[in-house]
Amino acid sequence: MKILLLEDNIKLNTTINKRLQMKGYQIDSFTDGQDALDAIENNYTCFLLDINVPNVDGIKILQRIREYYHKVPVIIISASVELDIIKKSYDFGCNDYIKKPFFIDELEIKIEQLCDIKTNLIQFDENSYLDYQSSTIIMDNKEVRLTKKERLLMNLLISNKNKIVTYQEIENSVWEGDYVTSESIRSLIRRVRKIVDNKYIETIIDTGYIFKSN
Repeated sequence: MKILLLEDNIKLNTTINKRLQMKGYQIDSFTDGQDALDAIENNYTCFLLDINVPNVDGIKILQRIREYYHKVPVIIISASVELDIIKKSYDFGCNDYIKKPFFIDELEIKIEQLCDIKTNLIQFDENSYLDYQSSTIIMDNKEVRLTKKERLLMNLLISNKNKIVTYQEIENSVWEGDYVTSESIRSLIRRVRKIVDNKYIETIIDTGYIFKSN
């Protein structure tokens, strides 16, 4: 599991980082809000955000995260007890709010409850799944190795299955915010449709795509 940690208290940042690495998690840690903001598109499965950090505060970063990720859990860790701040955090889509000081064990429990993906296998049918770690699609016991962009696209589509994924979301997640033509996106979709059964990916004209799955 890949976690983004934003905490400007260096001692606490280091403590959380070491503890979570011991659990086998991959941690990208930041003490500056702008640096964290610049990194949010890097396909994280969990965000841990302090609010009062240099340059860009955690609430603004939370708002930006929700532009890219609808379901990825966000845990706010803050010393603030102001009701308005707590309410804003939840209004903008945080999943939990932990007040400082806290026990690291408490944070671990929250992560396990909200963020922990027990396997790198993302199933989308009874006999079909994406192995995210090995960039492989397995369909009816047949394996196909994916390119980086194919893997990022499949992860985005499956993570939002039965929901519309817009062209902008594909650009942000697969091309990491770089400009891309609509034809390049369609070309990538065509390649993926050759790998998975065409029935899974439905085109929503002028909007994006839906990955249809039970």
